[in-house]
Amino acid sequence: MKLWQALFAMIWIVFLEFLLVMTPNAPGWLVWVHVALGLIIIGLALNNYNGVRQTTIAGRVKRTAKSTFQLSVVMAVLGVLLILDVGQDWVIPLLGVSVFGLILFFHVVNAFAIITQSAATAIAYDMWEDKELDQVTKPGEVPPPPPMPTKPKASAPKP
Repeated sequence: MKLWQALFAMIWIVFLEFLLVMTPNAPGWLVWVHVALGLIIIGLALNNYNGVRQTTIAGRVKRTAKSTFQLSVVMAVLGVLLILDVGQDWVIPLLGVSVFGLILFFHVVNAFAIITQSAATAIAYDMWEDKELDQVTKPGEVPPPPPMPTKPKASAPKP
Protein backbone atom coordinates (compact mmCIF):
# COMPACT_ATOMS: atom_id res chain seq x y z
CA MET A 1 0.00 0.00 0.00
CA LYS A 2 1.37 3.40 -0.95
CA LEU A 3 1.92 5.90 1.85
CA TRP A 4 -0.84 8.26 0.73
CA GLN A 5 -3.26 5.30 0.67
CA ALA A 6 -2.26 4.25 4.19
CA LEU A 7 -2.67 7.83 5.43
CA PHE A 8 -6.21 8.08 4.06
CA ALA A 9 -7.07 4.49 5.08
CA MET A 10 -6.35 5.46 8.67
CA ILE A 11 -9.02 8.16 8.56
CA TRP A 12 -11.65 5.77 7.21
CA ILE A 13 -10.81 3.02 9.71
CA VAL A 14 -11.10 5.45 12.63
CA PHE A 15 -14.40 6.66 11.15
CA LEU A 16 -15.58 3.04 10.97
CA GLU A 17 -14.61 2.65 14.63
CA PHE A 18 -16.88 5.57 15.51
CA LEU A 19 -19.75 3.94 13.64
CA LEU A 20 -19.15 0.60 15.36
CA VAL A 21 -19.25 1.98 18.88
CA MET A 22 -22.34 4.05 18.12
CA THR A 23 -24.33 0.96 17.10
CA PRO A 24 -27.31 0.73 19.46
CA ASN A 25 -27.82 -2.65 21.17
CA ALA A 26 -24.64 -3.95 19.56
CA PRO A 27 -23.84 -7.63 19.99
CA GLY A 28 -20.98 -8.46 22.36
CA TRP A 29 -18.66 -9.70 19.61
CA LEU A 30 -18.60 -6.18 18.16
CA VAL A 31 -16.28 -5.17 20.99
CA TRP A 32 -13.68 -7.59 19.63
CA VAL A 33 -14.06 -6.14 16.13
CA HIS A 34 -13.45 -2.75 17.74
CA VAL A 35 -10.31 -4.12 19.42
CA ALA A 36 -9.06 -5.66 16.16
CA LEU A 37 -9.57 -2.41 14.26
CA GLY A 38 -7.83 -0.58 17.11
CA LEU A 39 -4.78 -2.79 16.65
CA ILE A 40 -4.88 -2.11 12.91
CA ILE A 41 -4.98 1.61 13.70
CA ILE A 42 -1.85 1.30 15.84
CA GLY A 43 -0.08 -0.54 13.03
CA LEU A 44 -1.17 2.01 10.44
CA ALA A 45 -0.20 4.90 12.69
CA LEU A 46 3.30 3.43 13.11
CA ASN A 47 3.56 2.71 9.38
CA ASN A 48 2.40 6.23 8.53
CA TYR A 49 4.79 7.84 10.99
CA ASN A 50 7.73 5.81 9.67
CA GLY A 51 6.74 6.55 6.08
CA VAL A 52 6.35 10.28 6.60
CA ARG A 53 9.57 10.37 8.62
CA GLN A 54 11.50 8.98 5.63
CA THR A 55 10.47 11.92 3.42
CA THR A 56 11.67 15.52 3.26
CA ILE A 57 8.26 16.90 4.23
CA ALA A 58 8.10 19.73 6.79
CA GLY A 59 8.83 18.83 10.39
CA ARG A 60 5.35 19.83 11.56
CA VAL A 61 3.80 17.03 9.49
CA LYS A 62 6.32 14.54 10.87
CA ARG A 63 5.53 15.65 14.43
CA THR A 64 1.79 15.34 13.77
CA ALA A 65 2.26 11.80 12.43
CA LYS A 66 4.38 10.96 15.49
CA SER A 67 1.81 12.28 17.95
CA THR A 68 -0.93 10.38 16.10
CA PHE A 69 1.00 7.17 16.69
CA GLN A 70 1.55 8.10 20.35
CA LEU A 71 -2.18 8.79 20.78
CA SER A 72 -3.01 5.42 19.26
CA VAL A 73 -0.86 3.74 21.91
CA VAL A 74 -2.62 5.76 24.64
CA MET A 75 -5.92 4.61 23.13
CA ALA A 76 -4.84 0.98 23.43
CA VAL A 77 -3.90 1.42 27.08
CA LEU A 78 -7.22 3.12 27.82
CA GLY A 79 -9.02 0.41 25.86
CA VAL A 80 -7.43 -2.34 27.93
CA LEU A 81 -8.54 -0.54 31.11
CA LEU A 82 -12.07 -0.33 29.71
CA ILE A 83 -12.17 -4.03 28.78
CA LEU A 84 -11.02 -4.87 32.31
CA ASP A 85 -13.79 -2.62 33.74
CA VAL A 86 -11.25 -0.67 35.78
CA GLY A 87 -12.91 1.95 37.96
CA GLN A 88 -16.47 0.75 37.32
CA ASP A 89 -17.34 1.06 41.03
CA TRP A 90 -15.11 4.02 41.92
CA VAL A 91 -17.05 7.25 41.77
CA ILE A 92 -15.32 10.62 41.81
CA PRO A 93 -17.62 12.61 44.12
CA LEU A 94 -16.58 16.03 42.86
CA LEU A 95 -17.42 15.08 39.26
CA GLY A 96 -20.24 12.62 39.93
CA VAL A 97 -18.74 10.20 37.43
CA SER A 98 -16.98 6.88 37.82
CA VAL A 99 -13.31 6.40 37.06
CA PHE A 100 -14.49 4.06 34.28
CA GLY A 101 -16.58 6.90 32.82
CA LEU A 102 -13.57 9.22 32.97
CA ILE A 103 -11.39 6.65 31.19
CA LEU A 104 -14.12 6.25 28.55
CA PHE A 105 -14.28 10.03 28.12
CA PHE A 106 -10.52 10.24 27.48
CA HIS A 107 -10.74 7.24 25.14
CA VAL A 108 -13.34 9.08 23.03
CA VAL A 109 -11.47 12.42 23.13
CA ASN A 110 -8.31 10.64 21.94
CA ALA A 111 -10.30 9.05 19.10
CA PHE A 112 -11.38 12.52 17.92
CA ALA A 113 -7.76 13.69 18.16
CA ILE A 114 -6.56 10.72 16.13
CA ILE A 115 -9.06 11.21 13.31
CA THR A 116 -8.32 14.94 13.22
CA GLN A 117 -4.55 14.54 13.18
CA SER A 118 -4.74 11.69 10.67
CA ALA A 119 -6.71 13.91 8.30
CA ALA A 120 -4.27 16.78 8.78
CA THR A 121 -1.29 14.53 8.06
CA ALA A 122 -2.91 12.92 5.01
CA ILE A 123 -3.92 16.23 3.46
CA ALA A 124 -0.55 17.86 4.16
CA TYR A 125 1.32 14.87 2.72
CA ASP A 126 -0.91 14.77 -0.35
CA MET A 127 -0.38 18.48 -1.00
CA TRP A 128 3.37 18.18 -0.41
CA GLU A 129 3.69 15.16 -2.70
CA ASP A 130 1.77 16.92 -5.50
CA LYS A 131 3.83 20.11 -4.99
CA GLU A 132 0.61 22.07 -4.44
CA LEU A 133 2.15 24.03 -1.60
CA ASP A 134 4.46 25.74 -4.09
CA GLN A 135 1.55 27.17 -6.08
CA VAL A 136 0.04 30.44 -4.94
CA THR A 137 -3.42 31.73 -5.76
CA LYS A 138 -4.96 35.17 -5.68
CA PRO A 139 -7.08 36.06 -2.64
CA GLY A 140 -10.65 34.96 -3.27
CA GLU A 141 -9.65 32.64 -6.11
CA VAL A 142 -10.53 28.94 -5.93
CA PRO A 143 -8.81 27.21 -8.84
CA PRO A 144 -10.20 23.99 -10.29
CA PRO A 145 -8.46 20.76 -9.35
CA PRO A 146 -5.61 19.63 -11.56
CA PRO A 147 -6.60 17.25 -14.34
CA MET A 148 -6.41 13.56 -13.55
CA PRO A 149 -3.34 11.88 -15.04
CA THR A 150 -4.11 9.65 -17.98
CA LYS A 151 -2.37 6.51 -19.07
CA PRO A 152 -0.16 7.01 -22.10
CA LYS A 153 -1.58 5.46 -25.22
CA ALA A 154 0.31 2.52 -26.59
CA SER A 155 2.05 3.44 -29.80
CA ALA A 156 1.66 1.33 -32.90
CA PRO A 157 4.48 -1.15 -33.41
CA LYS A 158 7.12 -0.04 -35.90
CA PRO A 159 7.36 -2.15 -39.04
